[in-house]
Amino acid sequence: MSRIGRLPIVVPKGVEVKIEGSTVYVKGPKGELQFTFPASMEVIFQEETIEVKRPSDERNHRSLHGMTRALINNMVLGVSNGFEKILEVNGVGYRAEVQDKGLILHVGYSHPVIMEPPFGISFDTNMRLRQIKVMGYDKQLVGQVAANIRKVRPPEPYKGKGIKYLEEKIRRKAGKTGKV
Repeated sequence: MSRIGRLPIVVPKGVEVKIEGSTVYVKGPKGELQFTFPASMEVIFQEETIEVKRPSDERNHRSLHGMTRALINNMVLGVSNGFEKILEVNGVGYRAEVQDKGLILHVGYSHPVIMEPPFGISFDTNMRLRQIKVMGYDKQLVGQVAANIRKVRPPEPYKGKGIKYLEEKIRRKAGKTGKV
């Protein structure tokens, strides 16, 4: 039995769950999401818990079991609490600012890079700590937007300049050595 798949999902107060066929609709204070799960999986909602069951122990069913449960759990957590990713801007003169809900990055190019947030995503910056916070209720979208921001100027291994995740460690390389 899948260790993740067999765990029940506790639905907090203020979150509505509706299952129609093979689609789960989750609505909460932060927003609403939907997910169409594989037809072979069975999703049961009863008394503020959601359970995911699989029909057999085939390899394909075992792999879908934990994944389906994890995706539904992320939906429930997202619409109730939300998700956030924190990025760090390192480099002399590098900075980020929020203007009209869009993110403006000054990261060493001849022009500022402007990033518009998709629906359900918001940005926040803290210039004292040189951090960008990406917030939203869809975990996948939050991660993708954070990856797109990091892609603008990935950290380089010699001086560590660029945009990196807060918990990311940059492997540093030794630079050139002078003539002796």
